[in-house]
Amino acid sequence: MGWHEHDDGVFHGCEKFFRPGYAANLVSSWVPALTDVKEKLESGARVADVGCGKGASTVLMAKAFPKSQFFGFDYHDKSIEAARDSAKLAGVADRVTFEQAAAKQYPGKDYDFVAVFDCLHDMGDPVGAAAHVRRSLRDDGTWMIVEPFANDNLQDNLNPVGRVYYSFSTLLCTPCSRSQEVGLCLGAQSGEARIREVVSSAGFSRFRRATETPFNIVYEARP
Repeated sequence: MGWHEHDDGVFHGCEKFFRPGYAANLVSSWVPALTDVKEKLESGARVADVGCGKGASTVLMAKAFPKSQFFGFDYHDKSIEAARDSAKLAGVADRVTFEQAAAKQYPGKDYDFVAVFDCLHDMGDPVGAAAHVRRSLRDDGTWMIVEPFANDNLQDNLNPVGRVYYSFSTLLCTPCSRSQEVGLCLGAQSGEARIREVVSSAGFSRFRRATETPFNIVYEARP
């Protein structure tokens, strides 16, 4: 079942679920944990937010870093419409462009920073998407991958947070991936080793866990 086939309440609910974590951590701790990214954003960078949904993460970054230019991409047309409205309400529409595009096909190149929030595991072909990110980045660019918190082994995820994410994964993430080409089905509890495998196979030479919260792990990938 494709993401776009769900009722609008699913899109609204997912944003309501994830946005508080982004608001509390994205600017204050996640970006500073990355190598040289905060300095680039402060001086003026080209940023792509891939799989941006209704634009919560994109708008948060645009408000925090007024010298940078942001481009949000999502294959779901209704989410892009909502994201454009959010940018206008936040007063950042002059620095944020939202466009309907798939993760393997979004336009632009020479991005200083690409971000993917809680959606790499939903993609049918995350390796193909990662390879496109690699092609779109500058040679000194950075890809930030935010994923639901997960350990590599099943038994280590049998806790309250893991159970919530396995439920999401069963009803949303895995069916979404299965509806697309390749259908790799990483799922919301894929873990660091699996994400590293995807990123490395796409041509990135550097990968590390930059920081984490009880609900998310933030990975840094560089060419």
